Parts: sequence; C-alpha cells; structure tokens
Amino acid sequence: MFTIEHEFDATVITLVDEGGDLPLQGDITISAFEDCVTVEQFDPDSGDSQQITLSLAQLADLAAALDLPEGSYRLDRRPKP
Repeated sequence: MFTIEHEFDATVITLVDEGGDLPLQGDITISAFEDCVTVEQFDPDSGDSQQITLSLAQLADLAAALDLPEGSYRLDRRPKP
C-alpha cells in the first residue's frame, strides 16, 4: 500500500510494508523537492528516523539502474541537439 500527498514544496509518497514476510519493515516516506529527494524510515530499535538525500542526478541513476543488468554505468547527461 502507498499514499501520495502534494504539499506546498514537495510531493510525499509513503510506502507501507504489507508483505506476508515477517518481520515487516517500517513505513518509508519519500519526499520529492525541486532540487532533491529524501527517503526516510523510522527505526523502532533506536527510536530515530534515518534519512538519506539524493540529488536529482542520483535519482536519475537509480531509475536507470532498475532496468539494467549487473555492471558499471555512466549516464550521458549532455544536452541533446
């Protein structure tokens, strides 16, 4: 299950782990801003939220990586004529 909310400065997606495999993982919140994307998950063991920030270039690399086989790659970011 997931939710999508549009806030003033970001689009927020929350992924809820409903899988049949135990133990379930905590909800993941992804916030897409104009210049970056943050991924946050609450850690019940420490009581803290863990957050990472991806640049838009890193996000593009991640999206491309999901459809590629094992290997090392570099995306061509040059403007197309």
